[in-house]
Amino acid sequence: QVHVVESGGGWVQPGGSLRLSCAPSGRTVRTSTMGWFRQAAGQEREFVAARRNNGATYYADSVKGRFTVSRDDGKNTLYLEMNSLKPEDTAVYYCAVAAGSPIMSFLKTAPAYEYWGQGTRVTVSS
Repeated sequence: QVHVVESGGGWVQPGGSLRLSCAPSGRTVRTSTMGWFRQAAGQEREFVAARRNNGATYYADSVKGRFTVSRDDGKNTLYLEMNSLKPEDTAVYYCAVAAGSPIMSFLKTAPAYEYWGQGTRVTVSS
């Protein structure tokens, strides 16, 4: 059984930074493809970023250049470093572990991911 736990959410002013953490028990981040999604109030869940087990990273256009996904193999933890945050980044952020290694056209879609965390809320406002 895989249990995914996110942490690090909170409130931040526009222009600020936050770092989210994701620790999947029962899976090794080094050998897993993992992703970050977010869901704002009244909107559908959307892709934010992903990191393949080979280290390749992918980002949504809306966060490219501001967000960085990384991992610490020693801590078996995936991170999402979020900089220059905007009010439109306000959402619940979810970490997910993929079932295998999704093809590119599938990587940015929720069905590619088998295990999900409970989410951590990020609020960007002044």
